[in-house]
Amino acid sequence: MPDQTPRRILVTGVGANPGFGLARSLLRLGHRVVAVDANPLAPGFFLDDVSPYVIPRADDPDYPEAITELCRALAVDAIVAGIENDLPPLLDLRARLEADGVRLWLPDAESVHNCIDKARFHDTLTEHGIPTPRTWDPEDLDLVPADIELVVKPRVGHGAQGVHMPTSRRQARVLCELVPGAIVQERIHGTEFTADCLVDREGRASVILRRRDLVRAGCVAVSTTFEDQAVHDLVVDTLRAVRAQGLSCVQGFITDDGRVTITELNGRIAGGFALTEAAGADLVGQMVNGLFGRPVDHDQLTYRTGMFLTNFLETLRVGDVTELEIVAPRGATA
Repeated sequence: MPDQTPRRILVTGVGANPGFGLARSLLRLGHRVVAVDANPLAPGFFLDDVSPYVIPRADDPDYPEAITELCRALAVDAIVAGIENDLPPLLDLRARLEADGVRLWLPDAESVHNCIDKARFHDTLTEHGIPTPRTWDPEDLDLVPADIELVVKPRVGHGAQGVHMPTSRRQARVLCELVPGAIVQERIHGTEFTADCLVDREGRASVILRRRDLVRAGCVAVSTTFEDQAVHDLVVDTLRAVRAQGLSCVQGFITDDGRVTITELNGRIAGGFALTEAAGADLVGQMVNGLFGRPVDHDQLTYRTGMFLTNFLETLRVGDVTELEIVAPRGATA
């Protein structure tokens, strides 16, 4: 059973699908949600019953003080990151936050940076013999085989921002100059999938597999649950290789010849996890159990295959910005 005690949980990044969905799921479980984002019009601020607060961006020098003061002022019980950018500063703040009674469930710093940095992720998986796209630095483009398709993306990025598919080496060179901190990867074709994962404090992992049947701007629009032992096992190997803890999502491809390739691991919940919960896996409830030191019941993380999800953009709210009642704590950039 999930933890039934109502908690005050701060969720970061409620302007994006993962944080938005996580806040909504926690509310359904009866918890009190403090929703934070750097954008005063973040969609998660308009969920019923959240406490919305504008905070600085994760790379802003005022971020640590804003988070710390907010947690103290509201007696926050725990923080769960809804976006990767918040993980490094929360790691730096962990000792201070935990001294104030705020719980976090994060991997170690090396694990976080090995996932956020796509070049380091490639090197980590390669060292463990896990198939992942070939990767090059921009200055090594001359070493790239001429017969493969390429992807140019930020070495540190999220949400498919800044990702480009060049059709020639010449285009790739230009894009590497335009994309900040670019890397070049081999483009993989096939059936794209996401694995929603929860790794308990003893290292046991539950994995729920979803096909990404239709993707728009990096977000899944249509998804279907499925089972595949080879994919499951490779995802577990990936989680072990990066020493994942708590919630994460792994993405990859199954090529037409049945090979499985892992493309990324995000140390937060996925945007389409609502399908995982609809398929019977108590993902957020069991995360809350682990977050507050209770055992994760992996029997509650089984799921039905053949369940589908379809997403469509909807308008949450229209109104006068001068009438908003979203609070900006000291140091915030509202």
